[in-house]
Amino acid sequence: MRRPNRTEPGPGQESVWDYPRPPAVEPVPERVLVRLGGEVIADTTDAVRVLETSHPPVYYLPMGGLQLRPADGSSMCEFKGRARYFDVLGGGLVAPRAAWNYPNPEPGYEELRDRVAIYPSAMDSCEVDGEVVQAQEGDFYGGWITSRVVGPFKGGPGTLGW
Repeated sequence: MRRPNRTEPGPGQESVWDYPRPPAVEPVPERVLVRLGGEVIADTTDAVRVLETSHPPVYYLPMGGLQLRPADGSSMCEFKGRARYFDVLGGGLVAPRAAWNYPNPEPGYEELRDRVAIYPSAMDSCEVDGEVVQAQEGDFYGGWITSRVVGPFKGGPGTLGW
C-alpha cells in the first residue's frame, strides 16, 4: 500500500508523519481532563504521550485516582509489550474496555508501567489544555486528535497497511 501524502503542518502544529518508529514517549506539560457520566474522572498535569508515525498521540495518565476494573483480553505491541484492558467507571457509568496499560513494558517504555491510556471515543470528553480532543478513527488505536497535530491519521478504513 502506498503511503499517503503528508499534510504540511502550520505554525504551532506537528505532523504525525514526523513522529518516530519505534514510538517515543514524552511528558505533557498541559492539563489533561477526562469526563465520564458528567463527572471529571481525571485531572492531571502529569501525563505522557506516545508518538508513533502516522498515529495521533496516545495520552497516558497516572492510574492512581481513576476508577478502573480489570476487563477481559489483552493485546500485543511489538514495541511496548503486552497490554491489559480495563473498564472505566465514572458518574454512575461503566465504559467497557475503555482503557489499557502495559504492566511490564519493554525497555524504553518503563514510564508507561503505572499509567493508563483511555479511548477518547468511550468518554464524554477528553481535553488537552482546554481543547476537546477528537478520537482517532477505528476501534483499536486510541489516539487523541487536537488542532496541534495534522495527518492523515492511521485508523480509518483502508489505512491498515500504512
